[in-house]
Formats: sequence, C-alpha cells, structure tokens
Amino acid sequence: MSNPALVEVIRGNVTESLHRGSIAIVDSSGKTVWSIGDVDAPVFPRSAIKALQALPVVESGAADALDLTDAEVALACASHNGEEVHANAARVVLLKAGLTEDDLECGPQWPQRMEDAAKLILEDETPCGLHNNCSGKHAAFLGLAKVMGVQTKGYVDGAHPVQQEIRAAVEQMTGAVMSEDACGVDGCSIPTYAAPLKNFAKAFAAFGTGEGLERLRAEACERIFDACINDPYMVAGAGRLCTTVMEGFRGRVFVKTGAEGVFCASIPELGFGIALKCDDGATRASDVMMATILEVMLELNDDEARLLDGLVNPPILTRRGMQAGCIRPRQEFLAALKSALP
Repeated sequence: MSNPALVEVIRGNVTESLHRGSIAIVDSSGKTVWSIGDVDAPVFPRSAIKALQALPVVESGAADALDLTDAEVALACASHNGEEVHANAARVVLLKAGLTEDDLECGPQWPQRMEDAAKLILEDETPCGLHNNCSGKHAAFLGLAKVMGVQTKGYVDGAHPVQQEIRAAVEQMTGAVMSEDACGVDGCSIPTYAAPLKNFAKAFAAFGTGEGLERLRAEACERIFDACINDPYMVAGAGRLCTTVMEGFRGRVFVKTGAEGVFCASIPELGFGIALKCDDGATRASDVMMATILEVMLELNDDEARLLDGLVNPPILTRRGMQAGCIRPRQEFLAALKSALP
C-alpha cells in the first residue's frame, strides 16, 4: 500500500514538498489504539530502540557492577551530538570497565554541531569513537561484555554474546522475531533487525508502564526511563527534539529518534507506545509527526503547548533569518489523529 502524505512543506502559499509515512499507537495491552499507513511492513528501527538495547546492561547487573550513574545510563540510550560532555561521559564508562576508546568498534564521527567540530580542529585533534553519536551505547556494551566475562573484541558482531542478549531482549519486548532474513548493519556497525512498526509501538507501551513484564524487566525499564528523563541532555544534546521534549515535559513522555525517519515514544499516563516512520527518511518530517502526536494526545499546560507549537510548525528561514515558509502536519493527518481521541 502507498502510505499517506502526513507532513507538508510550505513555501509562500504553495505546497513545495510532501512527506509520506506510517504511525502505530499501541496501548499497554498490545491493542492498536490508532494507526495510519502500513504498520505491518518491516522497518529498521535504527537508534530509536536504544532504550530496549540497553535492557541487558541493566538486567544483568552490569550497570550496578560498573556503578553507572543516571547520566551514564541515559548515555547508553543516546544518539548524541558528540559534545564534550558526551565524549567525556563515554570515556568514564569505559574507564569503569577497565577499557579505553581504542576498544570502541563504532568508528569515529565528527561532532554534529559546528562549534564542537571547530574546537577539535583548533586543538589540532581529529574525532575518535568517543565522538560517535552511539559511543555511549557501545561503551555500555563493552561494560556488559566485561561483566559477562566474554571477550570484548568483536562485540558488534551478531554472533557475539552481547548482541545475542540484545536481540533476545528486543524480541521479547516487541513480540516479533528478529530474523536474519531482515537483518542489516547499523551505521555504528551493530546488527539492526527490521520488524513491523506496531511491534515497536507495543514494546514502548510496555517500556513506559511495565505492564505485562516480569519484575526484573519492569524494574530495568523503569530505571532506563527515569535515567533518560532525569538527564535528557545526555540522550541527544543542544538543539535536539529528544532533549527539548523530555526536558519540557518533565517525565510525562520518553521520546527517541532514529536514522532514516524513525521515531519511538512512551506516554505512561496514557499507557501508549508510539512508533513511526517517514518513508523518505527525513528527520524534519519525523520530528513534526512525533510532535503532532504529542500535541493532539496530551492535555497540555501553557509551557508545553508553546514548546510543541514550535516543533509542530517549524519555520523555514532564509539565510538572512526571514521566514519563507514552514513545515507542518497535513490537515488530513490531524483530522485522522483526532478521530482516535475519546
């Protein structure tokens, strides 16, 4: 099926571009509350499910054995900017495991913000694995390998015990088989498995509520959720929607973006999990899609409403800072989403 256009880009009074996509909203019982587009088609969740991938680190006792702080647990779920605070925190996690950045197998990456990249250049340095947006996750994986007593080298390989633990946790949370036939390699070199959006939404409903989970799993979900909402800057950083929303909503929601237009979220007060995909992989559209869902689904105070208004209708600016247009949800999308409200 062809997914509907959910987001439009307006320049002047003309629709310049359209972004198609699909969304699944699932409650804590596993029932689909609302969906649009093909939510049964397999998609790679990429970094949107890092919170699920962190579960073995907490459940195994590795987080306690390494004495990880909330900020370091949040960093394990991060797609961060590569700011100094992120790189330093990843280094500390590695030190706690008796390792160094040389043990990271995520690869180097320039920081996302120009000012952070410029600082490296001015100091005559080049980026290393610590600046990779996934360095926190990889540092946590290495810590898990150390606590498990398995070799750290090759921890990114699908057959490695660390990746097998992660695969099992994601399968259990989603209820979907992470098939080798639908396996790819993520940008940071670990396996990524495609599954239907509705299954990822189901996982995040359980993640945010703990309902239907065994005690140890529910406690791990709660610890990871709390770590991310208590230290949202570690999850992303300056100018990022994940940090902005979790800071502004003060524990009401957990949100996590992934590459190629994927986004997942938990809304514990409603018992909902959300998973969405922008077909063309555009982050500008997946951000608007997620912000729109939060705006429609939640009762907002004035501060929350102002915060979301800027995210639901972000302006398009000229290089002189003049507004030339905006990105916004299509009216058909808004009408369909509002139909899901009681």
